[in-house]
Amino acid sequence: MPDGADTTEDLARAAAIARGSLRLLADLGLCGIQEMTLANNRRADIAAIGPGGEVWIVEIKSGVPDFQSDAKWPEYMPFCDRFWFAVDHDFPQALIPEEAGLIVADAFGAAVIREAPTDKLPPARRKAVTLRLARLAAMRLSAAADAGWTASEAALTSSGL
Repeated sequence: MPDGADTTEDLARAAAIARGSLRLLADLGLCGIQEMTLANNRRADIAAIGPGGEVWIVEIKSGVPDFQSDAKWPEYMPFCDRFWFAVDHDFPQALIPEEAGLIVADAFGAAVIREAPTDKLPPARRKAVTLRLARLAAMRLSAAADAGWTASEAALTSSGL
């Protein structure tokens, strides 16, 4: 199979995992957003906030090569109360480190297989992450409501959010 087909398949798999994971988060009372840049310039696949202000980050892995090539995932943990990996049903679950929770998802839903440990954010960091998430969500909602408007590039950078 050509590389382009592999890439297309991986992107479709990641999109399905994201959709199912977002549905699960909503069922658990959290509101999530995709692709949020953190203050350390890492980009969380999904960042979500719960009714009590808890912050979760979900890292989507479309397959074993995607997981094995990612050494940056520990850099997400200082920006959330709970960190999760979301994978599809074919992923070998034993590869997921104990420091992270495990979600198995497809395009229609997801299930928590292993709870993520909780490590509470310091109040100043929680406020910063919450504001970043809220501003990004509001910016995207404004853009969706006004098809002729695009946010300035500066507003979408980590310094702008």
